Amino acid sequence: MDSTMLDVFVVLDDGVVERPELTIALDVATRSICAAVLRPKGTRSVDAAQLLAQMMVPAPMRPDWPEALAMERSVIPYERLQSVDARLEGAAARPVITPQTVVVDQGKVFISSSFVAACGSLGISLQPAPPGNGPAKGQVERTFSSINTLFAQHVAGYTGSHTGERGRDAEGEAVWTLAQLDDLLQEWIVCGWQEREHDGLRHPMMPRRALSPNEMWAALIAVCGYVPVPLGREDYIELMPVKRQKINDYGIRIDYRTYDHKILNPYRGESSPTADGLWEIHYNPHAPGQVWIRLPKPDQPRGYGWEAVPWIHRTLVTAPFTDFTWQHIRRTVAQRGSRLSHEHDLALALRELLERAAAGHGTRREKVVAARARAGAAANEDGAVWGILYGQQPPAGVLEPDGEDVFADDGEDEDAATAPATVAWAPGGLTARC
Repeated sequence: MDSTMLDVFVVLDDGVVERPELTIALDVATRSICAAVLRPKGTRSVDAAQLLAQMMVPAPMRPDWPEALAMERSVIPYERLQSVDARLEGAAARPVITPQTVVVDQGKVFISSSFVAACGSLGISLQPAPPGNGPAKGQVERTFSSINTLFAQHVAGYTGSHTGERGRDAEGEAVWTLAQLDDLLQEWIVCGWQEREHDGLRHPMMPRRALSPNEMWAALIAVCGYVPVPLGREDYIELMPVKRQKINDYGIRIDYRTYDHKILNPYRGESSPTADGLWEIHYNPHAPGQVWIRLPKPDQPRGYGWEAVPWIHRTLVTAPFTDFTWQHIRRTVAQRGSRLSHEHDLALALRELLERAAAGHGTRREKVVAARARAGAAANEDGAVWGILYGQQPPAGVLEPDGEDVFADDGEDEDAATAPATVAWAPGGLTARC
């Protein structure tokens, strides 16, 4: 697994143009790109953790993809596998692989405690490569180069690998949004990469013929077998970054954001059943409007359950934002009063920033911050869809804060914040170019 800046400009909200960050998981045995995510600059550990889970479950067909990209139309032994894993019905022609070991570099995303914990929860061994040793993960580096030559250079807004290959106005040629470019990339992986012969893939019975990644996976799965990995809503939450702390009288406080609801009442000031006495709290940096806390549930098979706890100022800031946006606000707003009033000031400043950016005002820096927030929130919606598909379960409900927001303005919208819908687009043209 590795990340790199893709050599293509994308158009974020408010006309902000910048290069997105691509993270992929490559199977060495078959050279399959098992999963790939595009994010605004600044991939987080939660993105890498979701990538692990996406490797282990079937990739769903997107609405506008042609039927030729379905697994049942490929060389993969679909009928035999579908009898073992019913989730393969309607899946795209991309392998489902459960990794034993993941090789990563020394990037802070991959050596973070959150990613290490995610690997541990899925039973995956993590092997960091030595610092500055590119050949230790040479396959993924070479794949990035192939993505640039086979895909990126045919996309509007291509930057080239260096300025000498860049045109005069590459930014002006950018036309695709992040969601649209991700749709193009995911389609190209299925029809352009997985079906393309790779000179390094050879079958022992046919050594003179190069195989495609899908053909190699079909050959190896007959030897290694296929074991479906059931992942549900709880597993999706488990992959998020974790904090351990107390439940105080005011609720849970993370990075100057207070989360509270009446569901916490029986546990305020109480110690958890664990040895350290702290409660396990998971959060999503792309959607800080709520957190999940593990609470004891003796009536459930696992003995515990996850409960969503909202931010107390959720009704004050209704536009989508990310942890990146919040950190920008924290750096610009000085504390003048108590912690409670300072959190209210931060929420007001955040709302004003998002409103200015939506109206086309503000500095370029503020527009970039707001544009990344909306792009990150939209990308998180895609991750939430994956989380539902793991176990075919309905999405987790969002609890409303306990009581009214004492700082809310009159007439404030009481609905929960929701991310904008992903742009629908039919990428049939790319299929033809593949």
